[in-house]
Amino acid sequence: MEKLLPRFLEYVKTDTQSDPYSKTTPSTEKQWDLAKKLVMELHQIGMQEVSIDENAYIMATLPGNMDKKVPTIGFVSHFDTSPDFSGRNVKPQIIENYDGKDIVLNKLKNIVLSPDYFEDLKAYEGQTLITTDGTTLLGADDKAGIAEIITAMEYLNDHPEIKHGKIRIAFTPDEEIGRGAHKFDVEKFGAEWAYTMDGSQVGELEYENFNAAKAKITITGKSVHPGYAKNKMVNAIGIANDFLTLLPPSEVPEHTAGREGFFHVHKIKGEIEKAEVELIIRDHDAVHFQARKELLNDIKDKLNKKYGDYVSLTIEDQYKNMREKVEPMYHIVEIAEEAMKSLQIEPIIKPIRGGTDGSQLSFMGLPCPNIFAGGHNFHGKYEYIPLESMEKAVKVIVRICELTASQIK
Repeated sequence: MEKLLPRFLEYVKTDTQSDPYSKTTPSTEKQWDLAKKLVMELHQIGMQEVSIDENAYIMATLPGNMDKKVPTIGFVSHFDTSPDFSGRNVKPQIIENYDGKDIVLNKLKNIVLSPDYFEDLKAYEGQTLITTDGTTLLGADDKAGIAEIITAMEYLNDHPEIKHGKIRIAFTPDEEIGRGAHKFDVEKFGAEWAYTMDGSQVGELEYENFNAAKAKITITGKSVHPGYAKNKMVNAIGIANDFLTLLPPSEVPEHTAGREGFFHVHKIKGEIEKAEVELIIRDHDAVHFQARKELLNDIKDKLNKKYGDYVSLTIEDQYKNMREKVEPMYHIVEIAEEAMKSLQIEPIIKPIRGGTDGSQLSFMGLPCPNIFAGGHNFHGKYEYIPLESMEKAVKVIVRICELTASQIK
């Protein structure tokens, strides 16, 4: 475990922010910087069949050490970070023996990580926290998962007395922009099932996620001198505003939880002659998800009837709820649950209010529940992770490998 923290700190210092507007894979050239380092490290710790393809997908094998046939399982994480917040020049801060009080991330800018606002902090008093310096995200999503997987593989390689089957690991680019599994070679990976190490707090174990789509509304207007605009001007900004007011005001991220779905408007730009609104649609229930897409079409039709044919709408599905593919193999969830309980970790089985590579991989033939990596407040300057949570994640990986082997008669 002594290498876990320096390993993680090294990873987060490499900028791997992905770009949703890029057409390449990976979407940013800088993702290669960490990808190449990871390949070298996998060789150094004794992994076999280490490979990286032309799209920066990394795979490697820890061979089994048993005579009997054991299922090949896998562990997956992603090395890109969110485009929502800067990942450049990350300067992680280490808070040892956290005292439960406010943490000043950046004195000059008065940026404070406070348990009065982020109540989860209270659970980590006395532990070692890794935080940002208030100017970037940290990158625990999902460099913590990578550090945990590599540390677990190194531990298993150094402790042959722990019996396990063949283990495959993979690290992917571009998960944060929804493309992490797009070019993943499931057949080459060759596992019967896998786990993404991409969750948050200790104990999280998830096999349900949102059905997801993105939508773009484009309004074309007509610009006329405002002094002579009556019955002539078509203000695209005003129509965009009308569109937004017709969305259910309570069905937004800040007012929903659990299995409640939402519409999330994340970008607006406009002038009189053209306005664009971008949003995402999320719902765990497939029927409700379809209804949300139909509502957007209904609003478009209503506005076109009111103003004329000025509003267009495109909707693109992104991923589906993996429960459909994981539930028929529920024993893979039970193995992870048993692993946690054997380590005195209380499993928190709940739906993901988001998506992971695992959701797409499950529909590609690789059932893939999600397990905690330990971080909090992802995608922003208040992101932090307790070292002890990362250590527990490593132990869970090792225990899953051991249990999978021991349950085969």
